[in-house]
Amino acid sequence: MSTDVEMITIQGCVESITFRNPQTCFTVIEISSMGEQITVVGILPFIAVGEELNLKGFYVNHPSFGTQFKAEFCERSKPATSTAILRYLSSGAIKGIGPATASRIVEMFGENTLDIIEREPSRIAQIKGISHNKAIKISEEYMKQFGVREVMLKLSYLNITNDEALRIFKRFGNTSVDRITDNPYLLCAEDIGFSFDRVDLIAASIDNVTPAYRIRAAIQYVLRHNLRNGHTCLPRHKVIEATDLLIEAGYHDIDMECDNLIDARTITMKKIEDMDFIFLNYLYSAECYCAGRLSIMLTVPPNELAVAAEDILFFQAEDGIRDDEYQTKAINEALHKGILILTGGPGTGKTTTLNAIISLLEKAGSKIILTAPTGRAAKRMSELTGKEAKTIHRLLEAEWSDGERLQFSRNENNMLDCDAVIVDELSMVDILLFECLLRALPMKCRLIMVGDANQLPSVGAGNVLFDLLASGVLPSVVLQKVFRQAMESLIVTNAHKIVSGEMPDIKEKNKDFFVLQEQIPRNAARKIVELCIDRLPAAYDFSPYTDIQVLCPSKKRDVGTLNLNNMLQNRLNPPDIRKKEKQHMGYVLREGDKVMQMKNDYNILWVRDDSTEGSGIFNGDIGTLLAIDKFSGTLMVRFDDKVATYTGDEAEALELAYAITVHKSQGSEFDCVVLPVLDMPPQLSYRNLLYTAVTRAKKLLIIVGTSHSILHMVNNNKKTKRYTALCQMLTEQKL
Repeated sequence: MSTDVEMITIQGCVESITFRNPQTCFTVIEISSMGEQITVVGILPFIAVGEELNLKGFYVNHPSFGTQFKAEFCERSKPATSTAILRYLSSGAIKGIGPATASRIVEMFGENTLDIIEREPSRIAQIKGISHNKAIKISEEYMKQFGVREVMLKLSYLNITNDEALRIFKRFGNTSVDRITDNPYLLCAEDIGFSFDRVDLIAASIDNVTPAYRIRAAIQYVLRHNLRNGHTCLPRHKVIEATDLLIEAGYHDIDMECDNLIDARTITMKKIEDMDFIFLNYLYSAECYCAGRLSIMLTVPPNELAVAAEDILFFQAEDGIRDDEYQTKAINEALHKGILILTGGPGTGKTTTLNAIISLLEKAGSKIILTAPTGRAAKRMSELTGKEAKTIHRLLEAEWSDGERLQFSRNENNMLDCDAVIVDELSMVDILLFECLLRALPMKCRLIMVGDANQLPSVGAGNVLFDLLASGVLPSVVLQKVFRQAMESLIVTNAHKIVSGEMPDIKEKNKDFFVLQEQIPRNAARKIVELCIDRLPAAYDFSPYTDIQVLCPSKKRDVGTLNLNNMLQNRLNPPDIRKKEKQHMGYVLREGDKVMQMKNDYNILWVRDDSTEGSGIFNGDIGTLLAIDKFSGTLMVRFDDKVATYTGDEAEALELAYAITVHKSQGSEFDCVVLPVLDMPPQLSYRNLLYTAVTRAKKLLIIVGTSHSILHMVNNNKKTKRYTALCQMLTEQKL
């Protein structure tokens, strides 16, 4: 909601509808007001020609279409005269009524038409061509439209905008106003997403809000907020302490309401190592299901495979595996057990081992599926194995229910058609996605999970790979030997030094790992831009768009993504009158920019180059902004082999990607990585982050910073604590 411009009110009649997005309800209309034609834009669901509107908002100057009125609030009046009602119904506003039918209805009922449709729909069936069932459907459609309108109007008095009211209506329907005025803290719910501070302000304007509602909402808000830190649960005492900091309600009252939520089964409590932990229900269920399903897979393994010993020896000899006992063990575990976790650092032969496993499974007649958590990781998996790999979301056939809630077509009622599933980059998989994958596995399906336990954990809640290994319950093989060919890469050898707590070799000048010493952050930023724009393209023929990626530990400061993105954009894609721009989150998106999707959005539509259509763009996908349509507010972005269309709201998840954080680079590899290592926040100066950044580079890594900063990161092996229960649950299953 815009707050920096004072709102004004205008009234008028809808003359025409220029544009409407049926998914977001973003609408462009023309109204007549005081003899003047005014273009109005905003979230205006079910607007129809002939309606009288009372709009609250402000004027904006569109670079292509001139002055427009941006409506934040909309009050609508039912058409009152027979002429206005006829015009309204003839516009197609209500499904099932066209101009001819509208004329017959209004001719019979006149100014009472809308009241008849609302209260006595059976009377409409008196008109030729309208059955009783059709009359009921017409009434239901009319009531739905005016139900939304009524909700929007009443919620506007709580300073809730049209688009926010639409989200609330999708959740609570016609009961929205009663639900919110009784308990405004429902607005903190995940699918509505109001901040707690804002809901406090709304609650202050409503009489007699039950104090317990505030405490209960605050407890759940604390749990949801900590999902961002990867926690699936929190110690009970920490939940109470954090809630008290948020609302200052007192430890005793919060503790009591915590018990009430548990008793009502709104949240779940479980004892882990003699300490009480609190969960949001769906996260407890996810970890519980994963532990139980994995336990069943161990208890009821797949059928024995008909793989001859000489076939194993043949593939070992062909791939040079015979001399590595760990690779041999991994192959045997994969073939003879239902589950395997295969881990190891760069150059230890994970790909070679995996290809041998795939070949032997195929030779035995197994139908294999390859999958990874992101598009880039799946593409890389395909390149390394020569087999098709899909993202987990695509594999499970992600879809939306009612346009809002993510579901997967593949589940326990519609399982995958396969004998074995191989998952790469498991460290990136959060607990909710892991649960969905396990639900879709057929009984006695092999599950082979590949990852690097020293990488950063998933962005989403959970610590799946770490917990699986820490439980000691599942068969696992850690590849340790770095092969001779890989040893020739300083990227590989230094990555292993870093993970072992040793200072990397920064003196070697003739390989693929360089350190450019710089102590002053501003100078480091300029040096990074110079490398990307001039030196690296000239020396290695690298493209700044497709080959070079700047990775930053932090978003802020001189060597953070925000500053470096602005600097790189100004050089690589400067302002040009031929390129359209969009002001966005404090910076500019411009046609031709390198951009990244910052969260999963399963509703974004795309078309592949082969004309197949689908939806869903995922957290970490990198693309190029092709076009900005100023009229509709849509953006076109190319991601590899597909072009996605973003609405104005969806585009809020896009950011410049000339420089990205190390966390966002997980699962990706780049020919050349430029990494600033200086002037970092202390909480981001640790070993795993440096290791993850280094292992993103395929051909060349350049660190710009100081030896002291590198050494500090290497020595800091304090891993970020994640509170999870999967390890404990797996151990309990074993007992």
